[in-house]
Amino acid sequence: MGNVKNGRRAVVVAGARTPFVKAFSEYIELDAIALGVLATRALLKKVDLPYREVEGIVWGGVILPSGAPNVGREIALDLRLDPGCEAYTVTRACASGLQAVTSGAAAIERGEADILICGGADSTSNAEVKLPQKLVHAFAPLALGKPTPADYLSAAPKLLPLTELIPRQPKVAERSTGEVMGESAERMARRNEISREAQDAFALRSHQRAAAAIASGRFEDEVFPVQGAGGKWVHTDTLVRADSTMEKLAKLRPAFAREGTLTAGNSSALTDGGAAVLLMSEEKARALGYKPLAAFASWAYTGVDPSDQLLMGPALAMPKALARAGLRLADIDLVDMHEAFAAQVLSVLKMLASPAFARSRLGLDEAVGEVDPERLNVHGGSIALGHPFGATGARMVTTMANELARTQKKTALLGICAAGGLGAAAVLERVD
Repeated sequence: MGNVKNGRRAVVVAGARTPFVKAFSEYIELDAIALGVLATRALLKKVDLPYREVEGIVWGGVILPSGAPNVGREIALDLRLDPGCEAYTVTRACASGLQAVTSGAAAIERGEADILICGGADSTSNAEVKLPQKLVHAFAPLALGKPTPADYLSAAPKLLPLTELIPRQPKVAERSTGEVMGESAERMARRNEISREAQDAFALRSHQRAAAAIASGRFEDEVFPVQGAGGKWVHTDTLVRADSTMEKLAKLRPAFAREGTLTAGNSSALTDGGAAVLLMSEEKARALGYKPLAAFASWAYTGVDPSDQLLMGPALAMPKALARAGLRLADIDLVDMHEAFAAQVLSVLKMLASPAFARSRLGLDEAVGEVDPERLNVHGGSIALGHPFGATGARMVTTMANELARTQKKTALLGICAAGGLGAAAVLERVD
């Protein structure tokens, strides 16, 4: 969590992101670096900050390009920021964007910088297909050395049988369990008795709230148009379905188990997009004439056994962040939880409301509390808006910081589940 003992506080000045789109669609020609460049350029233009002022970039990503895995530095170079602008890239699965922002906040509060760009981007459309390791082992010595014809002849037998050289379809599965995330969420639904109807109702509300936010213009100061494939401009998130209904959702087939309850309708989709947040020390922001939106009261990260309930991390991390902020759930005005799956969010909500869970998993005498649906994901979540893995955390920070400033509410609690059994949380507080 933050260190403000030296009097320095990191503040969120502004955020900007690309519209989020379904993978293999409008952004198919834009990789994670390009999406990060677009988000960062839009952010700097929005706040009219000279490029030379940016001291560093902290960036989050999950599908990192093998040729340039430090995406943050590539963004700085592509934008021609000051060559002295340092950068690093973090990965903590779906919590990578929040990790980038809180890492930046910690650096500012430690006095290491005054102005940082933090965020994340991912392009599933440009995920690299891994060559069979057998092919790599056979040809890498030839490519890296000075092979003779005899070396080629000796490598050829290593390639047999040729059927083992066909690239396999990437499987987004847990390395430790072999289980894909949807299968884990399906187990969570059964274990926590989350019905298909409840999942569909939650997904419908996500779409309705996201559609209402877009229609009201609430996202216009944080989502900027992008020119995609074929020169087509994308002005808003394309996965939001304003016309979704319970009847339409009920017709969708289970996606992860024959008799399952998770569908493409109540799960987040593979998404491309980027999001950037401008952090400054409060003193610097005010000196430059910016009005800060929010600051971090706390943050917390935790892990659980992936074979238990893979996506329950927020149920552990959110109480920890609340305790570090000296707050209770009842003190929180807004709650924003990443919607990997409706079943996962509904399971976490049950855990937070359970006295038995509080005693057995948190060491507390009473439940953390029930989340008021009117305070939860007030402008929709990842099911409707989409989920570019590395960008979601920065998207949530931006929307909640803007919402606190716009509504004059005081606090917002964020929660994110992530692969590997990880959980992330943060408490934002409005800055006056």
